[in-house]
Amino acid sequence: MDEQRPVLARSLIRAIRGHFPAASTYLIFMLAKLAVLIAIGSVLCLMPAHAADPKIAAEAVNAFGVDLYHTCATGEDNLLFSPYSIQSALAMSYAGADGDTRTEMQHALHFPADSDALHEGFGALTQKLSEITAQSLKDVQIAKKKWGPRVPTEFILANRLFVQRGSEFLPPFLRVLKKSYAVTPGEADFQKNPEKARAEINRWVAERTKDRIREVIPKGALSAATRITLVNAFYLRAPWYPDFTKAYTQNQTFLVRGRDAVDVPTMRGEIYCRCARREGFQIAALRSFNESLQFIVLLPDKPDGLPALEHKLTPELLAECAHLPIENVMWELPKFRLEPPTLPLGQHLRALGMKAAFNDPPGSSDLGRMISGKTGTPLAIDTVVHRSFLSIDEKGMEAGAASVVITAVGIEPKPMVMKVDHPFLFAVQHVESGACLFLGRVTDPR
Repeated sequence: MDEQRPVLARSLIRAIRGHFPAASTYLIFMLAKLAVLIAIGSVLCLMPAHAADPKIAAEAVNAFGVDLYHTCATGEDNLLFSPYSIQSALAMSYAGADGDTRTEMQHALHFPADSDALHEGFGALTQKLSEITAQSLKDVQIAKKKWGPRVPTEFILANRLFVQRGSEFLPPFLRVLKKSYAVTPGEADFQKNPEKARAEINRWVAERTKDRIREVIPKGALSAATRITLVNAFYLRAPWYPDFTKAYTQNQTFLVRGRDAVDVPTMRGEIYCRCARREGFQIAALRSFNESLQFIVLLPDKPDGLPALEHKLTPELLAECAHLPIENVMWELPKFRLEPPTLPLGQHLRALGMKAAFNDPPGSSDLGRMISGKTGTPLAIDTVVHRSFLSIDEKGMEAGAASVVITAVGIEPKPMVMKVDHPFLFAVQHVESGACLFLGRVTDPR
């Protein structure tokens, strides 16, 4: 009978019999069963209530990215920004918001009601992205034995908090930033020398983006009223799998803004990749070497079809791109590099309903969870700035982004043919979570 019971139960029964030899077999068995249940319960109590889910953050990133795209995509110029970078910086700010400010930010940024799940989701997504380089190095070593040397995918990600010297953080705010965003806090003297502080922050960003982004904070953005800046910066370099043969690149016609024909260097190659045909447009995605990232092109059927395609851009469409079937695609894709100037986001965030955080109307801002308000003057978001770049060539893609949230006091408010020869939408996507690291359009690849 004993031999048929679990090992743990048998051990407990023997121990109980040794201490209570006069006890009945039934009593001994029940005591052993109770001990097992208590042990299991203790283990469960030590486990987290729920596993951190990176898709919670990814869904918020994509939904906000689509909203921001529609507010920014005016005129006919190229567009590039990183929804992930901007959301990361704003999510850190959200951890310090309260009252109506917090409610507006939650709605405008598509954050779930459970803020713990949100921050844990960003922590999980950050961890997934941080693992890309290490996993790619392992994959390169394996591939080297079969196909020769390969270039690994590189991903550098960092968050930083700069606070006015002498300010005191509220512990819950700092705990969230350390746990979910791996934030390293640092001091700056905005009151005495805001220009020196600006140079320090810009230098920190440049170091973490391989010197590709040097001036994310423009002159005059910081002042003596600045108290906190929250910064997200990341850099990636990802080779294609497979890459394009440089000898096949030649000048081909591209219809700038859907009208004006110009010759641009165009890469050509037949590649198996995720792709799909939809009503009025096609989708195809070039994969990075270890398939952790992909560059998605959404190409309208008609040269002047970009506005109609933009109306169809939804978070659901972006999420679908991570799971498309793999088929053979004949690519004709122009080489291009986008490096727009610093993008001020205050006006766009207000348009999405995030007004109170900017103290609009006066007195409405509530960022009281950040630092202790010894002066009695409330904090408000003064400025949100963003800068990014993206380069596409035969070997792969190189990209980087930085976002800064500046808070201050006293503020006023056939194979399938993918012939990409006319304006198109694009995204850079983390495949596992579906999060879009970059979103934009190309109307002129020159």
